[in-house]
Amino acid sequence: MSEPTKPAPQEIQFRIEIDDQTAQGAYSNLAIVNHSPGEFVLDFIFMQPQQPKGKIRSRVITSPLHFKRLIAAMQENLARYEKSYGVIDVDKLPEPPKPSIMN
Repeated sequence: MSEPTKPAPQEIQFRIEIDDQTAQGAYSNLAIVNHSPGEFVLDFIFMQPQQPKGKIRSRVITSPLHFKRLIAAMQENLARYEKSYGVIDVDKLPEPPKPSIMN
């Protein structure tokens, strides 16, 4: 007796919308990552050159599972980037400043 075949799972398609302001993006040249047992907080900051303070442009709060998936997606995209454009040499960049958060 043969096993019944399972139907192949259907691909779920969905739409993602973006408003005009969000589509413009926000430039960030510094990021800070913090976490608690239940979430990761990513702060994206813009630091003006030669200025002692910056401003958080965006904050993303996400679950540990999604954060791990995000890291994997970023590593995959970085590998593809470096395959196309060459390895990014981080040793040539200066150390970023050690920030302190103020409200």
